[in-house]
Amino acid sequence: MNSNQNPNQKGLSSVFGEVIFSYTRAQAIEDRTLVDVTQVAQEAGFRFPTAITAALWSDIETIPASHSYQEIHGRLWDVLFMAAGNARRNKETSRFAYELILHREGVENDTISLICDIGSGDDAEPVVTIGYQEDF
Repeated sequence: MNSNQNPNQKGLSSVFGEVIFSYTRAQAIEDRTLVDVTQVAQEAGFRFPTAITAALWSDIETIPASHSYQEIHGRLWDVLFMAAGNARRNKETSRFAYELILHREGVENDTISLICDIGSGDDAEPVVTIGYQEDF
């Protein structure tokens, strides 16, 4: 195992061969492909580190002029609160879809469909990722 390889990949190399390339969750957060929202997610009821995709973050922080009274924290709260409620109802699955209203500039239908995935992080710890279907 080389020094850059994740220790949890050791077992995989015996099955699949040497890892050619890996992109960790930490790297995705550093690169802003994922946005860490753990603090607000904990307030909404999540117990695990939580991130949203860059595409979803872009829609959250781009507030349409027609809804200029909204603010980023409130829009993020809506995404996370709805995900947490759906997670409690979907205890038997690690990935589920849910819908909510998120006003976006130039989009007629404000209802968006999101995916909440509860998987394993870089060190096999539970993590939550939320984004659009095409982000996964």
